[in-house]
Amino acid sequence: MKNIKNSNKPSFLKKIFIKISRKLGYEIIDQNNFEIVTSDKRVNQHLSELGQKSINLPLGEVKITRKVKALDIIIRTCTSVNMLTQNKSRLFEKKKIEYTIRTIRSLLNSSQNNDLGELKINFKVIDHNSTKENLDSIDSVFKEFKKEYLLINLDVSKFVNNIEKTNQRGEKVTDNQISNMANIHQSLLEAKKCEDLIYFVEDDYVHKKESLKEMIFTYERLASQINSEVILCPADYPYLYAKSEITQNFLGQNYHWRKINETLCTFLTSKKMIEKYWNNYVSMCKKEHAPFEKPLHDIYEKELCISPIPSLALHFTNVNSIFGLSPNVNWKKVWEQTDK
Repeated sequence: MKNIKNSNKPSFLKKIFIKISRKLGYEIIDQNNFEIVTSDKRVNQHLSELGQKSINLPLGEVKITRKVKALDIIIRTCTSVNMLTQNKSRLFEKKKIEYTIRTIRSLLNSSQNNDLGELKINFKVIDHNSTKENLDSIDSVFKEFKKEYLLINLDVSKFVNNIEKTNQRGEKVTDNQISNMANIHQSLLEAKKCEDLIYFVEDDYVHKKESLKEMIFTYERLASQINSEVILCPADYPYLYAKSEITQNFLGQNYHWRKINETLCTFLTSKKMIEKYWNNYVSMCKKEHAPFEKPLHDIYEKELCISPIPSLALHFTNVNSIFGLSPNVNWKKVWEQTDK
């Protein structure tokens, strides 16, 4: 009996067809083995190309018209204050520096994703009143990752005269809140020097390894689709589920995202957006509103703000805080992944 050998090698005509399809920009999928024959990849691999195209099967390709040029990560630190407005302990009950170090390490780890290619990612740390020992600990993390960063020691006196001493509730603004408002103001001034995207981060947000990749690729995809700048909040806050609201759903790189109307002060957006709503952002640094982030929420009435489901970053506050730990996430696992 004659043996019949099966061959997976493409025929001559198939090779020609693949070449033509590749030149025309089409992707051909062999649904028998999940291979994308035009790019020698499997469908479960990363298919998108930064600044070029976003691919999500089976919806196909989105041409990127809004290319991300650079990302500046501005981290606001204050290791001398455990909680800004609460006396409760955080989950795991560690010293504040521990959460700061894990925040920075998680971001550095996330920035090393190969799919981000040659994207310029810059780090700035704006610190208020941390001890030399804690600043040395922060420095050691950047040295561990062999990543340069700019440290700015906050001078509250430059901003204090522009801050109203009575808040919108008629209460005296605390010294901790004044320094926080000054730090936000300094970060906004730094944002004006940036090239493109800015990620404003508080020092108690621990990120998943895929966080920055998901945020950058989703920004390009969505901004290209709607032809507009957007705001991304990396945390899926518990308080977002406290009331039933009509929303919109969006497909990111590997996560689902939904439209939201409120965030805290950790978010990613563009320099264009900061310049467009400069007065709104700065007003948050001059008067303590109720809620504090009200100027941000006013922007979200005009511009699209989205957050991921499930969360990409966890806000490590008290376990009972509605502004803290995101639902349906293994908090302990995320925490342990940022250990040495």
